[in-house]
Amino acid sequence: MKILTTILASLSLMMPSSARAAAADDLRDVAPALEKYTNERLLGDVWKRPGLSLRDRSVVTLAALIARGETVELPHYLDIALDSGVKPAEISEIITHLAFYAGWSNALAALAPTKGVFARRGISADQIPPASVLPLPLNEAAEAERVKRVGEQFGAAFPGVARNTTEFLFRDLWLRPDLAPRDRSLITVSALIATGQVAQMPYHLIRALDNGLTQAEAAEAIAHLAFYTGWPNVFSALPIAKEVFEKRQSKE
Repeated sequence: MKILTTILASLSLMMPSSARAAAADDLRDVAPALEKYTNERLLGDVWKRPGLSLRDRSVVTLAALIARGETVELPHYLDIALDSGVKPAEISEIITHLAFYAGWSNALAALAPTKGVFARRGISADQIPPASVLPLPLNEAAEAERVKRVGEQFGAAFPGVARNTTEFLFRDLWLRPDLAPRDRSLITVSALIATGQVAQMPYHLIRALDNGLTQAEAAEAIAHLAFYTGWPNVFSALPIAKEVFEKRQSKE
């Protein structure tokens, strides 16, 4: 309860209008209805809902902000993430992971705000994963199936993409141990929704469920994202998520 109170207190200090974040009264003066929605809906409801942990809500929010290049509010949410139990090593890996799923520039734009937060909180270099690590074990059967499917669809026409996807993503990035596969899936799905890339959702949502994310957690993450990516992005994702959930339930 103490952690929840601390996080909500930190959230209540944030200005949703990034351009006027320095003045607490600007929100009320410019958009009192937005202030009401912020206090009553976002802070008073969404962040308190039990369907997704505060840690996971922080991870989802960081993924959305970084994927969309929205770095002004990033320091606030980095503080909340760290207070919620997200480790500095995990934040480092989230940024690295999103370079591949939201673009290098968006990942690079997150570096300076993150470095500032790490410095202020005394987070040292030994808390950050090195460039080279001992990878997690590879699921050989699942990877072979993925390689076969991608090769049949695109290998002949786009051999470079097929090769890089295998070598850089699924035999390297996804095997880095300082971010659990479940969390990599959670941030990947969040980034896809945040950037409107819902055509890629079926594979990654199925992978998320296979990696331990529950359907209820996935649904709550999508509900959370509506406030940070906008309702249209979320509604574009709903039919795809619904189909994945229904097909999975039919197999159980």
